Amino acid sequence: MTVTSPGPTRVPRRRAVPVVGPTLAYIADPLALMRDQHDRFGAVSEMPFLGRTWTVLTGPDACGEALRNPEKAFSNELGWDYLVGPFFNRGLMLLDFEEHHRHRRLMQEAFTRDRLHGYVDGLGPAISRGLDAWTPGPEVQVYPALKQLTLDLATQIFMGGADLIDRQEIDRVNRAFIACVQAATGFVRAPVPGTRWGRATRGRALLEEFLGRQVEAKRASDGDDLFSVLTRLTDDEGSSFSDEDVVNHMIFLLMAAHDTSTITVSTMMRFLGQHPEWQERCREESMALGEHPDFDELASLTSLDLVMKESLRLVPPVPVLARRTVKDTEIMGVPIPAGRLTAVMVHLQHHMEEYWPDPERFDPGRFADDRREDKAHRHAWEPFGGGVHKCLGMHFAGAEVRAIMHQLLRRYRWTVPAGYSTPLNYGSLPFPDDGQPVDLRPLAPQNETGARR
Repeated sequence: MTVTSPGPTRVPRRRAVPVVGPTLAYIADPLALMRDQHDRFGAVSEMPFLGRTWTVLTGPDACGEALRNPEKAFSNELGWDYLVGPFFNRGLMLLDFEEHHRHRRLMQEAFTRDRLHGYVDGLGPAISRGLDAWTPGPEVQVYPALKQLTLDLATQIFMGGADLIDRQEIDRVNRAFIACVQAATGFVRAPVPGTRWGRATRGRALLEEFLGRQVEAKRASDGDDLFSVLTRLTDDEGSSFSDEDVVNHMIFLLMAAHDTSTITVSTMMRFLGQHPEWQERCREESMALGEHPDFDELASLTSLDLVMKESLRLVPPVPVLARRTVKDTEIMGVPIPAGRLTAVMVHLQHHMEEYWPDPERFDPGRFADDRREDKAHRHAWEPFGGGVHKCLGMHFAGAEVRAIMHQLLRRYRWTVPAGYSTPLNYGSLPFPDDGQPVDLRPLAPQNETGARR
């Protein structure tokens, strides 16, 4: 009898319009696209996206394999390079393997527990100054206000109050970051004037000039802001960051420090505005602390932590992680060729009924000790990525979000209509097209006993 050997595995592939592919469908509703891709084609499939063929990974098993990357088959640098490489070049997220390990090990010294305590000590007063400029009202667009606040915090805490000439300069810096992030979904991937790529190219040049002119002074200073610390870090072998390294890392860290925090806080404000029982529960805990709690006190805000985790589940700031294979490999037995761009779609597993009962419902109690639905699978909840590239600044980010929410809860009460659904724009990292309006009202002042009049 003749035995015929099986042919190569045929990977299921979505058919779509060349070049454009399902890009517009992703921007309109990425979760719907991910669900459809997973349901029709399985956990490992292919689709055209932004002019290239991508392998698509959905579900915690497939995404988890790529994030763990035990055979070092997936490159972060080559994946993100196609999307935003020229604009966040050689930031920590865009380094791989031994070089990434060396830079991350050195940078960890800037995120030790003692340094985190120092950064957080500066956050409280800076948040107070920022919120003093807010004007309560019936339709306050909190997203742009929060974005301005978190950029101000990044420049204060990470840069020690950099030599911002005036408000116009920080506004230009903010626009430059926005341009660099939005380049990811540009169809024209060349610095053509008037295109996303062209605006991002100019934005990167502005950021390099803005930070580069300050490196020498930071290196000579004894400042304890992140910028100064990075210029002075050395490891046991005497290695340190070059001026160019410092600028590259600062551009990435500043983007990550204000973009992702803005998204998280605005999401939390939406859900707390729609669920007043959780807002009051969080407020009660914050009222028990002072105006400017330290790092450990912020960590004691357990209800706020549950709300933050649930908000990160429902709206992860980075819904897809980019990789590219550096050699032939496979995921869940499905072959992926070398050189293949790969989309690790972690957003979907946050909404899968197999792991999250009634997944579209806002339910912070999922993360409470007596439930811990996030433990249903090792990779069920991945808002900070995973593996060796898991977000280095996640503990600072969590503290920053808690610190902002803590002061908002102590100053204001807000409402959002129960039927409101945020019109999120996924042309870059998710942001609300309508500015995330809330009805923001000041709390009544306290009397001498601490009760509200």
